[in-house]
Amino acid sequence: MRVVVMRSVGGPEVIETVTLSERRPGAGEVEVAVAAAGVNFMDTGVRRGQSWADMPLPRPLGVEGAGRVLSVGDGVTDFAPGDRVAWVYVPGSYADRIIAPADALVSVPDGIDDRTAAAIMMQGLTASHFATDFIQTQRGDVALVHAAAGGLGQLLTQIIKLHGGTVIGRVSSEAKVDAARRAGAEHVIVSTDGNFADQVLALTGGLGVAAVYDGSGPSTFEGSLASLRRSGTFCWYGPVLGPPQPIKIMSLPRSIKLGYAVFFDHIPTPALLRERSARLFDWIAAGDLRVEIGVSYALGDAAQAHRDIESRQTTGKLLLIP
Repeated sequence: MRVVVMRSVGGPEVIETVTLSERRPGAGEVEVAVAAAGVNFMDTGVRRGQSWADMPLPRPLGVEGAGRVLSVGDGVTDFAPGDRVAWVYVPGSYADRIIAPADALVSVPDGIDDRTAAAIMMQGLTASHFATDFIQTQRGDVALVHAAAGGLGQLLTQIIKLHGGTVIGRVSSEAKVDAARRAGAEHVIVSTDGNFADQVLALTGGLGVAAVYDGSGPSTFEGSLASLRRSGTFCWYGPVLGPPQPIKIMSLPRSIKLGYAVFFDHIPTPALLRERSARLFDWIAAGDLRVEIGVSYALGDAAQAHRDIESRQTTGKLLLIP
């Protein structure tokens, strides 16, 4: 089996594709032929040593994908050879085959193609958590979505709108404006730094937004605070880009609520993973949720995929195709 690994901690140059001996699935495991693997910004943090530090080198990369079951181990009753499946957190998913715990897999409906299934899992479940669980979007709410042209930002925008909200999207360049608008952002702000709050306040008649979704790192933190209305909610995520400066809780303005959203809290059990994934697939099948595939790469081009996603010039979801 071909697997993409990092031979050391560092830049994209540490990534290489190796061939490993195959093994059969053990009890509770499933062997899957990978049709598409998702590239996520968190993968770059793993490569730089910010996560999985206790995993020995060479260290496999990737966590997300979709494919077809080849064989199952003892005790597996939910899946059989030939079934189409997807997953959100199976380390080593940059590969042409994986051995996954059965509890980590979800069934993919016939109407959803492999690339869409692979593209929706991590970012779709994350966006769903942010807009329906961490913050329960109410009809009429106005939200500020950072990185609105990215894969997560586009899905988050659409889910907010599904629940009756209005989106102000922030993007880093004029080239990304159209992608944010296609996802449904009514207003798009172009900003490469933290100077956007005045525009947000102008668009909301000076009131500010009900919610901010900010995974853009410490440079936007203060601007996001200033963009919130009274009792608004700040959803902070994206630890790869670093934390904000320490804050004093009594310094938080306007009775706002601030929290760090972790999407695993949305799917703490296999049953919830499958329920939330099925909801995403239903939205896609109904035409209520559109998944934009940005660029697809060969498995051996994983290093270039990392360069591209770190450049912050891409839009939509990046995939590896074995």
